[in-house]
Amino acid sequence: MSGSIYRLKCPHCGHSLRVRNSFGLHPLLRGAHLECMNQDCKARLSGVLEITHEMSPSSRPNPELQLPIADADVRREAREFSL
Repeated sequence: MSGSIYRLKCPHCGHSLRVRNSFGLHPLLRGAHLECMNQDCKARLSGVLEITHEMSPSSRPNPELQLPIADADVRREAREFSL
């Protein structure tokens, strides 16, 4: 099984974490089992990824979901980070 490497770091050794598997909990919430890529550490962790705000509105919004638009400062910071 292949996993994705995100920019998440192991809280124990600082190496990259790999998502071993993930599972939907809600349309805005996903759980994940994570594994440290450092063979000397091998930590196994669990976490969640939550969608909290919209950075820009969808052209096909889900009428069952109501997400707040992120503040202008947050949107500006995200644009600067992605450059």
